[in-house]
Amino acid sequence: MKQKQPVLFIELGFLCLLALLWGSSYLFAKVAVTEIPPLTLVAVRVGGAAILLVIVIALKQERLPRDGRSWRMLFVQSVLSSIAAWTILAWGQQYVDSALASVLNSTSPIFVFFITLLFTRHETITGLKLFGATLGLLGVVFIVGVDALNGLGKEVLGQVCAVGGAFLYGCAAIYGKRFTHLSSSVIATGTMLWATFVLVPVSLIVDRPWTLTPSVQAMGALAVLSIFCTGVALLIYFRLIKTLGSLGVASQAYLRAGFGVMLGVIFLGEEISFIVAIGILAAVVGVAAINMPTKSLWQKSRR
Repeated sequence: MKQKQPVLFIELGFLCLLALLWGSSYLFAKVAVTEIPPLTLVAVRVGGAAILLVIVIALKQERLPRDGRSWRMLFVQSVLSSIAAWTILAWGQQYVDSALASVLNSTSPIFVFFITLLFTRHETITGLKLFGATLGLLGVVFIVGVDALNGLGKEVLGQVCAVGGAFLYGCAAIYGKRFTHLSSSVIATGTMLWATFVLVPVSLIVDRPWTLTPSVQAMGALAVLSIFCTGVALLIYFRLIKTLGSLGVASQAYLRAGFGVMLGVIFLGEEISFIVAIGILAAVVGVAAINMPTKSLWQKSRR
């Protein structure tokens, strides 16, 4: 019994770290995108992450898969988690306020819950998990601000893209459960290699990045975005899919908004209002409810 809680706490710690890495990615992307076109930014982001991940699996003495089936599966995962999801989200954010986009893009746990309930049934679904998914989304609304919802309906297509990105994230979390034959680092590397092969050529044609002259600050932000917010984050992400499950790992979407607020407090001197504090508490409770250990998780903890 004594070994159960430390294992669960470690996984929840990784979940918080993942939310911090992906939550801070908006900050670094905002700095970089002022001087680097979005398509080139994403291409460099995935390319740098791919290089890092190749080094990681080389140091771990792991090998990339050699069968076509695994690479086809990795391509699907890459489309769902990065190629399509990041592209449509970036396009949608041109027409949607960032606050509203944050709320809409935090709905992936809801999609995971109902896809699992109605179609895949690959995980145990309980009323507590539904409560957690709903409460977490409500917490994000409070954190970002209820006023953010006032823009609903004004730029419908952009909003559909933001929600579509969340839907793809949810599908990616569920699809990622299929990679039982590959390690987390190999899955992360394979998905980023596919994203690099697709996005880099497109960015070369569209943006002609060799004509750009970004500042050291923009390049530094892009480097952090690529190495930590993408490469390291994906290693954690695919680990958590196997340990916490698809709904559990998707729940980090709720924590991202809270970390965004805390980063503003730490680096920008912003203050947390009472409503925002309630929202952060609701998001944390929602994540805890979603990740309430099941019997199978406890059994894994004893191993």
